[in-house]
Amino acid sequence: MARMALNKSALQKEREQLNLYQRLLPSLELKRMQLTGELKKAEQLLAQSSQKVEDQKAEVAKKLPMLADKKTEVAGLVKIQTLLTGEENVVGVKLPRLANLTFQALKYSLLAKPHWVDMLVKQLQIMTKLNILNQIAQARVKILNQAVRRLTQRVNLFKNILIPQTKQNIQKIRIFLGDAERAAVVRSKLAKAMHIKKYQALQLA
Repeated sequence: MARMALNKSALQKEREQLNLYQRLLPSLELKRMQLTGELKKAEQLLAQSSQKVEDQKAEVAKKLPMLADKKTEVAGLVKIQTLLTGEENVVGVKLPRLANLTFQALKYSLLAKPHWVDMLVKQLQIMTKLNILNQIAQARVKILNQAVRRLTQRVNLFKNILIPQTKQNIQKIRIFLGDAERAAVVRSKLAKAMHIKKYQALQLA
């Protein structure tokens, strides 16, 4: 680590750094507060999304108890045709969102399948969409968690390390310069006294 210079130029530089840190810290703290608020909202939405998934499972079990019969083949009834996700900027953080979701209508024989298959297809589409939305909600919470953690680290860096260290550097340079200035005054007085003494000695000679 380079040794800090103890001069007026270094003092000015340290003062400028301190001013910069003190200007940036409030905006960082504000952003952290905003992101923390967004994280809480995202966690609430995730809880609601997870509950909707559980409610839909219960709904399917209630409306279609016949699914317990393993003899009826229901695999492949629902296929995703389009799944597009986008991004939205929330307090400078890019979060995923569902942009478009469509399903492909698969053909099946009405004679070969029981009458409740139409209802099953509809319920499967609902469940698939809810699961996708739940996964996106989980991703949003994870991303916001990481963003809040990184921002908290930056705030702590400024508040607990950079600002105190810079203040300490400023104090150290000021003390050194003050001591140097006093020493210079003392040397000047001593030199003046010696000069007067020599002058007086010459006058007496």
